[in-house]
Amino acid sequence: MSRKMRGLNQTKGTTLCERLELAETRAAQNKGLLGRDGLEPGCGMLFDNQSFLPIMWMHMFFMRFAIDIVFVDKSDRVIRINHRLKPWHISSMVFGARRALELEAGAAARASTAPGDILRFEVAD
Repeated sequence: MSRKMRGLNQTKGTTLCERLELAETRAAQNKGLLGRDGLEPGCGMLFDNQSFLPIMWMHMFFMRFAIDIVFVDKSDRVIRINHRLKPWHISSMVFGARRALELEAGAAARASTAPGDILRFEVAD
């Protein structure tokens, strides 16, 4: 990770992710969180939609732990949340999604994040 980032829920004034990794390359997006035993509290990974189609979905094949996935549109407005998505499952197919934020299971609820909220991604100190 080249830059230290964090993800904030601007609407609720809460922190979703204090230490955010960016999956910037195709290789990083293909690997994602695979091979890890879990996510530490406050950690997550942000995926940009690199397709020309305005739709995203994520898979949990070969994953070892459940996660929350927060899908946002081009304005970083939350349009769908998959809470506690388990290994070997597939997320919702989300039309209009431009980014997906993968978080430890339960993080979205702890940050009171809901569809309609606006997120902000910023460089951390």
